[in-house]
Amino acid sequence: MNKQGITKLTRYWLETAKHDYDTMLSLFKTKRYSDALFYGHMVLEKTFKGLIVHSTREQAPYIHDLVRLQEIAGLKLSEEEIDLLDEINDFNIRARYPEYKLRFYKLCTKTYAKSYMDKIIRLYAELCRTLK
Repeated sequence: MNKQGITKLTRYWLETAKHDYDTMLSLFKTKRYSDALFYGHMVLEKTFKGLIVHSTREQAPYIHDLVRLQEIAGLKLSEEEIDLLDEINDFNIRARYPEYKLRFYKLCTKTYAKSYMDKIIRLYAELCRTLK
């Protein structure tokens, strides 16, 4: 991929991550906690994909596993951050079975969602700084 293509694709991933970030915050404000956490996963996934394109000069893979994406991006995250990514992977539930989604919905109280939102926001900010 040429330099212009890399720049364009990296920008695409980061701009769509920012859009999803704003959506995540809006969903939280309207008490759609499980949906906000789903978008939190998307924010990190798209940011990792932007980092992958930037660092590997290749297309990001068509996967959603945040732990695997950070590995491909070549990031040096702490064990605690990797454990967090593994937990956040569970928020990517759009295609899962209805009973699983209902259990997750019931789990997503304001306190539960806020705890993860704070961690997602902090990690997203750190990842954005790595590109500057």
